[in-house]
Amino acid sequence: MTKTSAPIPNSGSKLLGEPIVFFGTGPVAAESLVRLSAWADVEAVITKPKPSYHKGSFPVLDVAERLGLRVLPVSDKPSLDELIATKPVQSRLAVLIDFGIIVSQAVIDYFTLGIINSHFSLLPEWRGADPITFSILSGQAQTGVSLMRLVEKMDEGPLIGVGVQELDNTITTPILTAKLIDLSDSLLQHDLPRLLKGEALGVDQQQMSKLIDNYPAEPTYSRKLSKEDGILDWQKPAEQLEREVRAYAEWPKSRTAIAGKDVVITQAHVIGGKGDAGKIWKDGKSFGFYTANGIFVIDSLKPAGKGEMPAAAFLAGYQI
Repeated sequence: MTKTSAPIPNSGSKLLGEPIVFFGTGPVAAESLVRLSAWADVEAVITKPKPSYHKGSFPVLDVAERLGLRVLPVSDKPSLDELIATKPVQSRLAVLIDFGIIVSQAVIDYFTLGIINSHFSLLPEWRGADPITFSILSGQAQTGVSLMRLVEKMDEGPLIGVGVQELDNTITTPILTAKLIDLSDSLLQHDLPRLLKGEALGVDQQQMSKLIDNYPAEPTYSRKLSKEDGILDWQKPAEQLEREVRAYAEWPKSRTAIAGKDVVITQAHVIGGKGDAGKIWKDGKSFGFYTANGIFVIDSLKPAGKGEMPAAAFLAGYQI
């Protein structure tokens, strides 16, 4: 078991003595594939195809094309099973990041050394679809990356390596995502060669808290976000709402209406104070809302159809 908290420099050379397969679909997968391909031979990329209705780029497909990598498109679990049944690749090992399709045991078993999932939390904490966002929402002091041997049960496989990332009360989802992509790549560089040599056997997730101080012991679960999650609810504590602004910075964004104008809150802070939840609070050129506990002070916001602006500029242009 490897624990690391600092990136391992990329040597720029191919670290692995044999090719691997990459499973991934979303933006995190695309960024991870760029880094992986710099030091590993990728035999093929298994990813979702671009939907006919989708306009613009489709991250993994774009990266694979740019790098000249072979693409094997699959749309769901049955089509993935059908693909693997044709024995389309020879690699003994695969890496899975941000794939978005459930993988069957038959697919896992096809790779004699297994499939390694790089999951962006300290498993068993935040199993599920959106561990990065929920790490910020929870207000926890640290998160990280777990390299897990894939099993059929969701995010329950043994761990071959973990990396820790400290959190502060200013970090946003985009910034944390970038840090974890780098940390993930460092872990993969360190542990995949060990796995190929038979040195990374894996540790049960429930045992990790006995091996590493302050490691989460009990499973917690994240979920997919919806657009409704972005609606600010003044019945919540101000501290929770400020976390939502940072956690939802990329999507679904924290939204409310002020002076009859729909706005997205892009930055806020919390001060003490009591008042009716949902009532406007003003002090000179500062304003915000009373909440269930504390005052949610708006630092910057983006009105619909406008660019981002400081709260003082909004006050100057709109009557509150």
